Formats: sequence, C-alpha cells, structure tokens
Amino acid sequence: MFRWAIIFAVIALIASLLGFGGVAGLSQQFALILLVVALILAVIGFFSRGH
Repeated sequence: MFRWAIIFAVIALIASLLGFGGVAGLSQQFALILLVVALILAVIGFFSRGH
C-alpha cells in the first residue's frame, strides 16, 4: 500500500509540473489517504503480532 501512495505522489508531482492542477490535487489526496491507511494498518499489524 505504501507503493501506491508513492505512485500517486509521483503522479501528483508530474501533473503539477505539467500544469494539470486538478489532476495533481486529486492524486495528492489519494496519496495522502493511502499513506494514512497504510500507516494505520502497519501499526495494527505490529501490535497484533505480539499477541
């Protein structure tokens, strides 16, 4: 899931450099959402392994 967040962040960067503001903003939001979800799942996974 971190890979998808990085991919969307790269898409946002490229789109902003090319002048596509709407696509860049949308890709940035997807990247942020995926990053937060991945971090939450990683923390849950780390804590559940101890039990």
